[in-house]
Amino acid sequence: MLRLTDTQTKTVREVTPATPGVLTVYACGPTVYRYAHVGNLRTFLLTDLVRRTAELGGLRVRLVQNITDVGHLADDTSLDATGEDKLLTQARLEDKSPFAIARFYEDAFHRDLALLNVRPADSSPRASEWIPSMISLISRLIDAGSAYVGGDGSVYFAARSYDGYGGLSGNRLEDLRAGHREDAAALAAGKRFHADWALWKLAGTAREMVWDSPWGSGFPGWHIECSAMSLDLLGPVIDLHTGGIDLRFPHHEDERAQSNAATVAAGAPSGHEVVRHWVHGEHLLFEGRKMAKSTGNVVLVSDVVDKGHDPLALRLAFLSSRYRQQANLSWDAIAGADRTLTRWRTSVATWAEQPSEAMDAATHDAVLEAFEDDLDTPRALQALRRLEKDDSVGPGAKFETFVWADRLLGLDLARLVGQPVEQAVLPPGAAELLAARAEARAAKDFSASDRLRDELGALAVAVKDTPEGQEWSLS
Repeated sequence: MLRLTDTQTKTVREVTPATPGVLTVYACGPTVYRYAHVGNLRTFLLTDLVRRTAELGGLRVRLVQNITDVGHLADDTSLDATGEDKLLTQARLEDKSPFAIARFYEDAFHRDLALLNVRPADSSPRASEWIPSMISLISRLIDAGSAYVGGDGSVYFAARSYDGYGGLSGNRLEDLRAGHREDAAALAAGKRFHADWALWKLAGTAREMVWDSPWGSGFPGWHIECSAMSLDLLGPVIDLHTGGIDLRFPHHEDERAQSNAATVAAGAPSGHEVVRHWVHGEHLLFEGRKMAKSTGNVVLVSDVVDKGHDPLALRLAFLSSRYRQQANLSWDAIAGADRTLTRWRTSVATWAEQPSEAMDAATHDAVLEAFEDDLDTPRALQALRRLEKDDSVGPGAKFETFVWADRLLGLDLARLVGQPVEQAVLPPGAAELLAARAEARAAKDFSASDRLRDELGALAVAVKDTPEGQEWSLS
């Protein structure tokens, strides 16, 4: 049974579907005003790994991943009628309509997911096509006393009306203060309480991307979008909700309050939780720094491809760390993953030429247990590396095990099967020298190791030491 860290309880819990045999998952998707960088994509890989593990365990997964094509400001608390959102800003920069911008980057997002072997969601609702549902949900919240029309004509969620606020992020309402970007009085204009947030913002006549509503022409707040789409498509009980750790607050905390308040108003028992399990992926650093335009280290999938790397090397690099731990990616790490990927594909193609054998049971169990144990992907990779080097296991068994494991890994390891594989042939005596050098390295006899390297070099065999052991090539 799959076990994952639940953000709300801060414990590793079994993921048990409310409906036997069917796992419902809602994943926060991208705001499509720019290309997704590799840090974003690591989070989307998290959902794919959950899905693959659950399906291998016999569950049918219903995955909904939204597309936010109605923009919002970087700081949602300062959303006002005159401020511009991200989509509108990008539309002006590129001299295109906001919807043209949204469709362009939405298509780019799906292409990037395909390059990383991330399977598409069963449903990818666009926020712009869900406005009537959002308006209906806001009306229900007003009728229930959970929302109100403010003095500025916009609609706000009454944070104090929901007793469970802060249960996901740990933030207490009394500790929250108005944002620092503008004057506090201006931020709170129209609100009854400084921590209330916008469900519907009244818009000026000059603003694009507006819709009619009972409260005037305007646009939805960011958080209400996910509440409306998730409740409509998955219902009042959702097994799993995924997203990046940066969404835990305020987005997911506010979404949780809205969804729970709406379902209780519709007849659910007091204290009902729509989402049964919250799972968040941690931040990704690149070369030791947070990715940002200001630091010039925003890395895209296209950058990985432009450097000559297989995009699935990026996926393998992500698998080398656990989703709930901050990771530090580098070009060296991607290059190393690319070499490993090439070696494994070549080995799988070579093993495929040998008679089939049953999978190696120990490796099968180790990989499966690692994935089911809170997606411990580094441990799964270690098990496969051990099998790769284990001379006691036949090539047919190695082939079957690696191909089975790839149902979880998604690395396209059988890509070269059936194709001619160029085999570099070692010169006479080189294999014995390589074996002797490996023994010297294991015994920490580095003097002998260096001498054997020189002897191999004289035979035109170049040796490189890696964390997985020595690698050779013909120089």
